[in-house]
Amino acid sequence: MAKRAVRGSVAPKGEAVVTLYPDSEWTPLAGDRDDDRDQSYVRKVRPQSDNQRRLLDAFRRHNLTLALGPAGTGKTYLAISAAVEAFEEGQVGKIILSRPAVEAGESLGFLPGDMQEKLAPYLRPLTDALSDRLGGKRLRQYLADGSIEVAPIAFMRGRTLNNAFVVIDEAQNCTYGQLKMLLTRLGWHSTMVLTGDPDQTDLLPGVSGLADIARRLEALPEVAVVHLAEQDIVRHPLVAGMLTVL
Repeated sequence: MAKRAVRGSVAPKGEAVVTLYPDSEWTPLAGDRDDDRDQSYVRKVRPQSDNQRRLLDAFRRHNLTLALGPAGTGKTYLAISAAVEAFEEGQVGKIILSRPAVEAGESLGFLPGDMQEKLAPYLRPLTDALSDRLGGKRLRQYLADGSIEVAPIAFMRGRTLNNAFVVIDEAQNCTYGQLKMLLTRLGWHSTMVLTGDPDQTDLLPGVSGLADIARRLEALPEVAVVHLAEQDIVRHPLVAGMLTVL
């Protein structure tokens, strides 16, 4: 059975390019793809702006990076891509992804199932990005053997995260105390990335601690605080336009 044709530009052999918008030259991924049916991870992610390039460089140079910016700037995707790359190259022994279980303005009420099933809707954006980078089969394998852990913020207290690449997503929905607790989990031979948009918190006004934490840590040369803006958005071009008026 022939493979499905990829919409968009045709790349040279061994350098497949996925084009989300056929009428645009922009593409978020570049690299090899082994099987179009179970999308194998693409080894390298190509930054689409100077700020994204600065962010990827910060991941390599710093043990702690804060990626701040509006929705669609690639904060989470680039962080998870860097985590997968570090894991595949043997730089870390584990990937730990976490985000707060905060509802976006509405209550889901009672959710059926065990604890993992109840938390699945909140953690789905992280597993989606992982699946895109690793493929579903490899992701399930790594989740089963513990090489990749996806957990809510509440499960981080009391731990020391050694030899791991840690991504804290949606950090704008964490309080100052929660972020302080998370930052002090950083152990030996580990990298931690916090991503979030201080202007888009789902908490009550004044409760989010991300902006305050970023302001305090920006004074430390060992910590990278990278600010992304509307021009770094890599979703539909309309997203950038909407964010300028909303």
